[in-house]
Amino acid sequence: MAQAGLSYEQAPPVSVPFRFFLTAPVFGLLCAGLLVWRGPEVFDSRWMPAALGATHLLTLGFLASVMTGAMMQILPVLVGAPIPAPRGVARLTHLALSLGTLSLAGGFVLLQPTLLRSAVVLLGAGFALFVIAVVVSLARVRAWNATVGVMWLVAIALAVTVVFGALLAASLGFGIALPTGALHDLHPGWALLGWVGVLVIGVAYQVVPMFQMTPSYSDKLTSWLTWAIFAALVLWTAAKLALGDAGEPLAHGLALAVAAGYATFAVITLDLQRQRRRRLADVTLDFWRVGMVCLIAAACCWAARLVGIEGLPDAFDVFVGVLAIVGVALSVVNGMLYKIAPFLVWFHLQTQSTGRGTVPHMKKILGDDAQRTQFRVQLVALALLLAAPWWTPLAYPGGLALAASMILLLRNLLAVTRIYREVQTRADLARDTI
Repeated sequence: MAQAGLSYEQAPPVSVPFRFFLTAPVFGLLCAGLLVWRGPEVFDSRWMPAALGATHLLTLGFLASVMTGAMMQILPVLVGAPIPAPRGVARLTHLALSLGTLSLAGGFVLLQPTLLRSAVVLLGAGFALFVIAVVVSLARVRAWNATVGVMWLVAIALAVTVVFGALLAASLGFGIALPTGALHDLHPGWALLGWVGVLVIGVAYQVVPMFQMTPSYSDKLTSWLTWAIFAALVLWTAAKLALGDAGEPLAHGLALAVAAGYATFAVITLDLQRQRRRRLADVTLDFWRVGMVCLIAAACCWAARLVGIEGLPDAFDVFVGVLAIVGVALSVVNGMLYKIAPFLVWFHLQTQSTGRGTVPHMKKILGDDAQRTQFRVQLVALALLLAAPWWTPLAYPGGLALAASMILLLRNLLAVTRIYREVQTRADLARDTI
């Protein structure tokens, strides 16, 4: 994919996305510790306090951290719309989201309403600041294209997710009665299928052809898929809120359409990867392939639940959740990190370099062996966590494997930042001696 349309000169300082990237594996490690601490309780039901805590440590602590940092990089580079005051927005958003996620997970696990109340305030403020900054940046864009449209959908989906989540947390923390029980489905639906899913598709349109050397996604697909998914989510929400039980058949039909849209994206992505021009082994490609296979499986499992197949045990819903969060989202986001992080370091060093030969090649910034080791450990963790709903004692080895994977990921990201600092220091010393 040609990079002529990318606005690298508007990229924020490297510290802006990296503060979020380095935080993500720490929250993954906290989730792993919770799995080892509470064990089978996490997989007994998605409504168990430990399950809610573990889920939000991954979705908010890991996924939202990476995606927030990535969006602060994507908007100026892919869309040409810099975030206003990026350093200040990044610092405040990062602090509020980190503290808010800890408060929310702690409130769930420890059954402490005070922590839940704090989470509502912190997460609400952090996400409000971020969404406002994104909207301001998008409003300045003069040339409309598919990526700009996706970013608008992502911003709206995030706002909806936060509102629904705040209502649910407030119901527990402040004792506020919920207007409807449908929020228990709408909040995770908008979080995974709207905020996470639409952003992954939009980023895939750019990074899969660019970094994985595949053909581009077709113009027809990029012009309608995310809009169709978003429209189906809006109608699904309206059916559940306005029609109640009477709207369940319509809501299920719309949910099936969303599942079909994501399955279509996964199949097309796997086919493009099959056609890639560079046949060398690539860890990012492997992460994406795992994610796309899990996405197809998750869509099929969700469809089975929606059409009312009888005899599905309670463990089935927990299994689908693990498949979607750990199998799809963590795999894809982890894979993106291994391309985005070294590339950003290489790019920022290149723009600061005063002479040739001072900036290492991307393969030198983060070697394949380190990435491959973490990928294999993450596969073990995924297998154990997918099996844990069916035999809950597997939560213990699954948690240990996830902890090992997060430690390796953190080590690799720290190695990338260390190279950036070392090369930058050498360049500064060279300039001082001139």
